[in-house]
Amino acid sequence: MGIVAGLDSSSAFTHIVVCDTDSGAVLREGYAAHPVEAKATEVDPQAWLLSLGEAASGGLLEGVQAIGVSAQQHGLVPLDQQGNLVRPALLGNDRRAQVAAADLIDSLGGRQAWAEAVGAVPQASQPVAKLRWLARTEPENARRVAAVLQPHDWLVWQLLGRPARRTTDRGAASGTGYWSAGAASYRPDLVELALGHPAALPEVLGPSDSAGMTPEGLLISAGTGETMAAAFGLGVAVGDAVVSLGASGSVMAVHHEALADSSGMITSFADATGMHLPVVHVSNAVRALRGTAEMLGVDGLEELSALALKSTPGASGLVLLPYLEGERTPQLPHTAGTLCGLRRESMKPEHLARASFEGMLCSLADALDVLRGRGVEVRRVFLLGAAAELPAVQALAPALFGTQVVVPQPAQYAAIGAARQAAWALSVSQGTLDPRTPPAWQGAAAQVLEPGDELAVGGAVRQQYVATRDQLHPGAFGGTQ
Repeated sequence: MGIVAGLDSSSAFTHIVVCDTDSGAVLREGYAAHPVEAKATEVDPQAWLLSLGEAASGGLLEGVQAIGVSAQQHGLVPLDQQGNLVRPALLGNDRRAQVAAADLIDSLGGRQAWAEAVGAVPQASQPVAKLRWLARTEPENARRVAAVLQPHDWLVWQLLGRPARRTTDRGAASGTGYWSAGAASYRPDLVELALGHPAALPEVLGPSDSAGMTPEGLLISAGTGETMAAAFGLGVAVGDAVVSLGASGSVMAVHHEALADSSGMITSFADATGMHLPVVHVSNAVRALRGTAEMLGVDGLEELSALALKSTPGASGLVLLPYLEGERTPQLPHTAGTLCGLRRESMKPEHLARASFEGMLCSLADALDVLRGRGVEVRRVFLLGAAAELPAVQALAPALFGTQVVVPQPAQYAAIGAARQAAWALSVSQGTLDPRTPPAWQGAAAQVLEPGDELAVGGAVRQQYVATRDQLHPGAFGGTQ
């Protein structure tokens, strides 16, 4: 019996949960916004520490024995030989490295070469692309870089008092573009390719390892990235997929091996337990709903949802391909959205409303099928994001995804996952848990939705969508579906 803490340092805030070590029950919480603009693309990492200190105020951590750290992914913290910042940290939302990413793809010999090397094709968000951008646009700063960390690595290092040893975990490392989830090893040659010279990289810890003890005697676990921590907090396992509904969307699933994908549609992450998290991103999710609501003059997504449910499956023949901002899956970066099947009887607001929901969910089902096509088992889908609460989403998703859908109650799952990791590391250090077996915390409270009798109807709607997609964009998936 004891208590542990998990902190999630996201792009905008720090959230801390204090949990019972045995059950995972949340005992108390702390929150603080970062003292920076939410959309900032670079920041002094001290802002993260200021936010952390505020979130932990008022004795929040009293009695805590171990802490786990989750943080925003893809940030780059460049350090000089003395461990001082070379420049402000570059954040994951910084898109200035798009040209650098394309340059790196060519420098190694193409997308296939990168997929085989590290399980991912460089994107602007990744640290490897940011290093190339730094070398090209700030050469003097680049020459001073002696070590590189990500946000979670830097926070753990600070909590431990800045020791000589710097650490990360396999989950965070798998998003860098220079660590291979498949080979479980760094590719330092890719760091040198990007930066122009070698740089020290943090030691990659195992899922139940400890990073060290703070000067105050608190055990710090390995920590991980937000995506991996949230999956661990949700308690997903083999057979589970997680669909996230934001303006854009993502689909990830737990799998027993890394998946190399030369098309670039699958990014091969490692998770926080020793397994793998292949992820497929789509550029358009809730933005398609918001665009439809604006077109129809509807007041918000709740009203759009109610309107959609007045229509019938298949939206009277209307099909919306929701590629409003181009698309990543399939790779159609310069295309636009398309509305097909217009007839006099289908030109009603409720049919367009339903077509927007069906189009968004069918696009995400396409992403699910990319994973299924590579042998990833999907028995149930966890649906995350505020839009997951919309009645139209809950009514349509099980049949369109073809499987059970779980809608967890809103909670700080990344912070909970970090706390669960802390409990694991603490128990292993005390000899009460096997290093290969995480603590069996109670799963997320959730609503469970079954496809039931609507499965055949959902299949017909998917067929209508796929036929339209293939007619307009033949070969878009290159035979992966």
